[in-house]
Amino acid sequence: MVSKKLLALCCATAMSAFGSAASAADIVIGVPNWPSVQATAHILKVALENKLGLEVELKDGSNTQVFDAMNAGTMHVHPEAWLPNVDHLRRKYVIGAKSVKMHPSGATGEQGMCVTKGTAERTGIKALKDLRDPDMAKKFDINGDGKGDVWIGAEGWGSTPIEQVRARSYGYDKTMNLRVMEEVDALAEVDAAVKQDKDIVFFCYSPHHIFASHDLVVLEEPAHDATKWIIVPPSPTPGWLEKSSAPVGWDTAHLHVSYATSLEKDQPKAAAALANVTLSTDTLTAMTYALAVEKKDPAEFAAEWVEQNKAIVDGWFE
Repeated sequence: MVSKKLLALCCATAMSAFGSAASAADIVIGVPNWPSVQATAHILKVALENKLGLEVELKDGSNTQVFDAMNAGTMHVHPEAWLPNVDHLRRKYVIGAKSVKMHPSGATGEQGMCVTKGTAERTGIKALKDLRDPDMAKKFDINGDGKGDVWIGAEGWGSTPIEQVRARSYGYDKTMNLRVMEEVDALAEVDAAVKQDKDIVFFCYSPHHIFASHDLVVLEEPAHDATKWIIVPPSPTPGWLEKSSAPVGWDTAHLHVSYATSLEKDQPKAAAALANVTLSTDTLTAMTYALAVEKKDPAEFAAEWVEQNKAIVDGWFE
């Protein structure tokens, strides 16, 4: 026979669990670690809450973590998936499992390797292939080991393993240390290099505020050639890097709002709105400048942006 005390405890526990489940967010938006996706995530949160009365949670995660979670149903939205960067995730979840849908936002991106204008003038570097020259590479030696140092991106970015492939394909993996670190730290080094007239080379992409903050030179490369762009998805299993090759420039990237297919059943109005989201490249650049340079609070900025761009936001929900 169950005691009254135990029964009360069980009921209280059940009510707590029910309350927890009931108060869970309607939609969870994944937030990777670069400025434009963080701005977009906050704007989508405000828009979905204001227009549909939903409870929306933001949760940090890498590209892979967000796509895995959308497939599992524990996250629902990736605000800014770049193709071709995450093409392996598209093949796995959009084409294969059909658990995720991707819709172009209208924005495009460019990717490559940059130096500051002062660096280009001091070193004479013009092309990315110049980094395979040991004498040129030494001009970018930060730690004094005789090899150059280049930031190739952050952990979890779809572009980072591809930059490993590109370094190997161009041959500067032998002359340069390929540094993987958070973008905020890498950009602090760029700021310091500009102030101190030091030479620096680093991964760069647009839309991004850094082109408004500094005078940069994008290193020259052969035009993108799809037949020479062979990217094997990164894996703990040895061999993916050696089987890959990319001795040409990046193709133009297209940015996609992606969401779990299950949203079409669970939150159909939200899914329809996400499929309609459009944000221009210039708009994203301005957003990143506001957050990264002007240091605006992301939540406050998003609320202001949605209020000031009612026509755009209303169009998503038509």
